[in-house]
Amino acid sequence: MTNKIRPNQKFRQLRWLVPGLFVKRWLALMVFGVVLIGLGIGYILVDIYRNADLPNFFYYLTLQFLDRIVRAVMFGALGIGAAVYGFYRLNRTLVESVKPSNQNVIDNLWEKRIASQGPKVVAIGGGHGLSALLRGLKHHTSNITAIVTVADDGGSSGRLRRELGVLPPGDFRMCIAALADEESLVTQLMQYRFGGDSGLAGHAFGNLFIASMAELTGSFEKALLESSKVVASQGKILPSTLADVTLCAELKIESAQISPTLAANGLDVKANARGESSIGKAGFPIERVWLDPDNAPAYPDAIRAILDADLVVMGPGSLFTSVMPNVLVRGIQQAITQTRATVAYVCNVATEKGETDGFTLDDHLEHLERHIGRGAVDVVVANDHPYASAPEGVEIVAPVLSQKNEHIRLIRADVVSDENPLIHDSIKLGNAVIGLVKTEA
Repeated sequence: MTNKIRPNQKFRQLRWLVPGLFVKRWLALMVFGVVLIGLGIGYILVDIYRNADLPNFFYYLTLQFLDRIVRAVMFGALGIGAAVYGFYRLNRTLVESVKPSNQNVIDNLWEKRIASQGPKVVAIGGGHGLSALLRGLKHHTSNITAIVTVADDGGSSGRLRRELGVLPPGDFRMCIAALADEESLVTQLMQYRFGGDSGLAGHAFGNLFIASMAELTGSFEKALLESSKVVASQGKILPSTLADVTLCAELKIESAQISPTLAANGLDVKANARGESSIGKAGFPIERVWLDPDNAPAYPDAIRAILDADLVVMGPGSLFTSVMPNVLVRGIQQAITQTRATVAYVCNVATEKGETDGFTLDDHLEHLERHIGRGAVDVVVANDHPYASAPEGVEIVAPVLSQKNEHIRLIRADVVSDENPLIHDSIKLGNAVIGLVKTEA
């Protein structure tokens, strides 16, 4: 159940008068205009009544046998009643005819206006973790900027990247869907994935749509903007860079896995992996990651969003392949260290095979700060929901920090899904993260 702010359901039509909807000012202007028209007509009628030779029945038609104050009250009451009823019928006739059948216009307007006054939140990452966070945040604020990795080279996104030369659209598609009305048929269409054995097999419709829009508009960033408009997506979705970058990793391979001779001599062997999709599959511990080229310029709007934010959130998501590719862009990295906003890291619920095997909460922070600088993170959000067990090869990340990270504030919260306790629940996570803004304020 979402924690949406709604006025009292018993007075639905009176919601138009709720402060912050920008309705009363135009309603007042309309009433003022009607009053002026009535005043003008009244002057004309008075002049006609006083100077024209009218039949006697006009005396009774204009209620001259009643006191003026009585006539004023009667006509005023009739006028107000007619105006209110006319406004009510106009609302039903015009507004109801253009809205979707499953959506109440005033509820939607209320939520959008309230959300537009919310804090400025920048979410950095990619994959399902970022979309889960965005899905929860949109109920609290529409001032959301998602900064998304462009290093994806697997699946449908990788194919489109290689064949069409566009930035990988997959993570952007999921963010657009997360910030839109999830019940919308158009949103579901964006997430639809083709099956079968045809050339479209494995492609998501939204990926093809964004790639087509990029060719039509001439730029990937315009394609994101227009695609967001199609599903009425809230907030902004920006790439961390427009450069064609490849994520690389240095892997630490145990000598015994190569030869007994190396193992006997206690030698360490290191190798490099190229491409986001190949790093996790390598199955070896990751020492460090970097981008090739390493001087890719940050997208300017992404930098501005970070510097202007009230809260910057990194994660949840794959540490090395979703979060890191963004903060490795130098302009993004510098903006994170320079912003006055609270910088938070949302740690994954559990370790990830082939990427963060055996990692503690301290290990996640150590690798993150090794790449962006110690002291960049102000707050860590970690799950404290109790577990009975975890799948083989997966460890639950305990919400505990050592003394070396005592400069970082730790927020423990139940942020996991009731159906699958190994992934984040959007609403719980959104509540926990937006609470950081209120706490810091």
